[in-house]
Amino acid sequence: MSTPPRTPADRSTLLSRADAAVRGLTPGYFALVMATGILSVAMRTNNAMAISELLLVIAAVAYVVLVALSVVRVVRHREAMAADFADPARAFGFFTFVAATCVLGSRLAQEELHAPSLVLMILAALAWIVLGYTVPWTAVLGQHRPARALATANGTWFIWAVASQSIAVLAATLQVELPASMRPAMSLLAVFSWSVGIFLYGAVGVFVGVRMLAYPFRPADLTPPYWVAMGATAITVVAGARIVEMADAPVVDATRGLIAGASVFFWAFGTWLIPPLVIAGYWRHVRHRVPLRYEATLWSIIFPLGMYGVGSQFLGDVDHLPLVHAIGSVEIWIALAAWLVTFAAMLVTIWRTVLRRPRAGVEPGQ
Repeated sequence: MSTPPRTPADRSTLLSRADAAVRGLTPGYFALVMATGILSVAMRTNNAMAISELLLVIAAVAYVVLVALSVVRVVRHREAMAADFADPARAFGFFTFVAATCVLGSRLAQEELHAPSLVLMILAALAWIVLGYTVPWTAVLGQHRPARALATANGTWFIWAVASQSIAVLAATLQVELPASMRPAMSLLAVFSWSVGIFLYGAVGVFVGVRMLAYPFRPADLTPPYWVAMGATAITVVAGARIVEMADAPVVDATRGLIAGASVFFWAFGTWLIPPLVIAGYWRHVRHRVPLRYEATLWSIIFPLGMYGVGSQFLGDVDHLPLVHAIGSVEIWIALAAWLVTFAAMLVTIWRTVLRRPRAGVEPGQ
């Protein structure tokens, strides 16, 4: 039986839902691109080329769509965007744009598309600088209520460090591919952003730790972005491995040994974080029965899983650690399975909440 055409009322309802979805778009939705892009890198590293290319297409399309939706949100719902910048619990999600841009650029660099990768790196670096100064001010210091900001510190704050390390990954990836005249600048950018990312991770870890100890912490507060605490260590490992593999340059020669050793340290700490995060999920969803349903922040779990697998393989290759490499080789397939489930849940949610024709007097989700 054919589906009757949409009526003007149906089209109006669809536009209204779409506009509401754009207004409520979470700043951290670019984690979808981060998760998809890093799994594309992982599949290519393991010679699953067809899967890697499909994931690359999905990541590129998602990136373009999210950029377009963000522009529409700035134009139509500027007050909602401003509110996100002023909200300590959401503002650091804007750094997912930086990380997503770099992850996509790193994957394109593997296809020897160096010009687009360089453009994406410049865009990400500019966004990293602007957001790096504006977000902490508008969300924390500029509120003149730092205690309130501390009370809402959460896992999204670690994306600040992830964004910094993503710059290091892309700069180190391009350093060996670009002309020799550009290598010193790329080397300095890679080591600089890696170093800044280390300090940011430590600072955010202190803030989030104090928040968990000093303020009531309910199961509902333990949101998926806390996995970024592990993802930040994983991307630090990837960035370190890439820097160690860079062509010789003064700043690289001065720091190569330090960065190689620190990468092992961060891999070990990230591995140690996985069991507590799994137990926390059990505590939240099983013991306290918080419903497990699709939300955009779930991509903040998929990205760390994928990045941990890639980081383990890269570190295993660079430092000649076969066991670490083997762990990564298994873990990326777990990450891919989690991506498939989350992606399917996302499509179903979009269909139910935005695209599905409403029944008479009933909105989707009711």
